[in-house]
Amino acid sequence: MLTPADTPVAHHLRMPSAPVLTSRALNRALLARQHLLARASMPAEAMVKHLVGMQAQVPTNPYVALWSRLEGFEARELESLILERRAVRTSLLRTTLHLATAGDALAMRPVLQGVLQRGFASGSPFHKQLVGVDLDALMAAGKALLDDEALTTAQLGKRLAQRWQDRDPVSLAYAVRYLVPMVQVPPRGLWQTSGQPIWRSLESWLGRPVEGDDAPDRLVLRYLAAFGPASVKDIATWSWLTRVREIIDRLRSSLRIYRDERDGELFDVEDGALPDPETAAPVRFLPEYDNIALSHSDRGRIIDPRTVGRITGYVGTFLVDGLIAGQWRLDRTKERHLLLVDPFVPLSDDQAADLTDEGERLLAWAGGDVAGVERRLEFGIARDPNRSAYR
Repeated sequence: MLTPADTPVAHHLRMPSAPVLTSRALNRALLARQHLLARASMPAEAMVKHLVGMQAQVPTNPYVALWSRLEGFEARELESLILERRAVRTSLLRTTLHLATAGDALAMRPVLQGVLQRGFASGSPFHKQLVGVDLDALMAAGKALLDDEALTTAQLGKRLAQRWQDRDPVSLAYAVRYLVPMVQVPPRGLWQTSGQPIWRSLESWLGRPVEGDDAPDRLVLRYLAAFGPASVKDIATWSWLTRVREIIDRLRSSLRIYRDERDGELFDVEDGALPDPETAAPVRFLPEYDNIALSHSDRGRIIDPRTVGRITGYVGTFLVDGLIAGQWRLDRTKERHLLLVDPFVPLSDDQAADLTDEGERLLAWAGGDVAGVERRLEFGIARDPNRSAYR
């Protein structure tokens, strides 16, 4: 792998015009930093931190994402992190549930609190039900309840409605979910077992306060290290932060600057890896909400244009030659584990064989060491407009 100083364009950094990175160069940079060119040998906790959290509204998604990035990953390693409270599922980026290390959950929340407040005020249907309610008092009451015990959303709403009797209990509960740092507690989020979503306050669950300033600079640098090079719009897409241009202007003197093929400005950390664009990219399976596909304004660096508009949702995706090229779904019963694979682009014989081999490894890993279970991979075509069935 080449460092920025080794690349053919590096000598141009001293010149007024920034070097141009092609879409393929950006793709390989993204794959390298996401550890999807080669699986990494590091603890799962370190990978979760490197990725600045992992989208986790589907509880099992981070397990598949880590399996594709880590050498020898076993689900029980992440289960242990969750049970030991070293990792939590909490609302962070884009107001969405993310799996983050305990330290990141506490440190990132002040930076992203404004995002969650805006999400509640402008993007939530619950805000209009609570006009006139003292939100500070509501937050304090909700946090006090969740400091004491774990509650479902419905239970939380009923408790709050005892004080705000003229208000919709669901809206009261969701206001707290947006505005108060909370975690979904296990068994929710485990691989082998699960349960209904039950909430505690983040501080009571971790036994530490949410503290730190709301300066976003360090968070943006971490994003660039894991997802860069990237534009101002990319950073905003990933984080939903505002005034990103001002953040970049503060950091500019410490950043490498490139341009994309449309002459857009891209920013990067000094030591950001830039592999040779011709580096081979292996087949990789990703969960349906992997941040690699959600963290850039222009997703052309990671999604094959022939795939756009065809992903049916509620399924995973897979990479062929570094680009999202189709979708997959795993159907598991006690008797059978069936992996359905749906390519959206023509595959060469070698690519089809690599996809089959990697799919069979996923089947073996996801199924565990269970005797008497049939495991089979099939190539299928999505037909159901309700986004769930394969032929």
